[in-house]
Amino acid sequence: MRYRALAGLVLTVVLSGCPKEKEDDTLTFAEALQAVEESTLSSQAQSLQSASVEITTSFTIGQAVENAAQEIKDFVGTQLPCAEITLADATLTVKYGAKPGNCTYKGHKFSGTHSIQVEKNDQAQVLVHHTWADLTNGVVKLNGTADVTWDFQELSRKVVHKVEWTRVHDGFAVSGEGDRIQTPLAGGVLEGIEIDGHRSWASVRGEWNLTIDGVQMRWVDPVPQAGSYNLLTPKNKKLGLSFQRVDEDTIKVTVSNGKRSFNFDVSKIGTVKSS
Repeated sequence: MRYRALAGLVLTVVLSGCPKEKEDDTLTFAEALQAVEESTLSSQAQSLQSASVEITTSFTIGQAVENAAQEIKDFVGTQLPCAEITLADATLTVKYGAKPGNCTYKGHKFSGTHSIQVEKNDQAQVLVHHTWADLTNGVVKLNGTADVTWDFQELSRKVVHKVEWTRVHDGFAVSGEGDRIQTPLAGGVLEGIEIDGHRSWASVRGEWNLTIDGVQMRWVDPVPQAGSYNLLTPKNKKLGLSFQRVDEDTIKVTVSNGKRSFNFDVSKIGTVKSS
């Protein structure tokens, strides 16, 4: 019995003394570049989604949902004469590019189909459901849904989405979801929006999880011009991405893991190069 107890003690000491497997805390250029490319594509899809939501926000609060839908129909028709719009009760179906005329809004040239259902229009809360079918701006293509609610005291809106997006030039496909709070920039909503919240997405490269911390997003840019992301990669590496405008066409993105960092320039059309 004494021998067994001693042997057990020795075994415990040996096992507890074994070194734990060290986490891989390295950051390579290839990993940093992929993080920028993934987050840029995600932001481009988010920008297209946000612009298509923005065009449906012109209606009077507190009236019947059918009347609100009619006001949205009238506004979309004046802004985008290219659109064929049908209205049934409180649901609009918009086919962009079905008619001649302008199809560009907030820097995005729309084509595809967008369904808008006004579900609630009270002084206390507004809820609008969106569905996209092959909505595209020539850069990304969007399919999926989102629910948008307004908080009038905070002058903000909450967007909860579940969508698939595809990069048009090479067919790279991604599916994702998210929950974000959007508020106008200092120059107003015409300039862009500030975003907090989170997004996640998955592709053949794996699953990515993104926490969004006060990023400033202009309608015409593929990435934020200020603020930061915290990104968890498919290899379970935690990266920070910060953004700084260089000029009208370029935004500098810095990727860091706390020990090493890389800088990239992202152009207005979404190209990424080392800086």
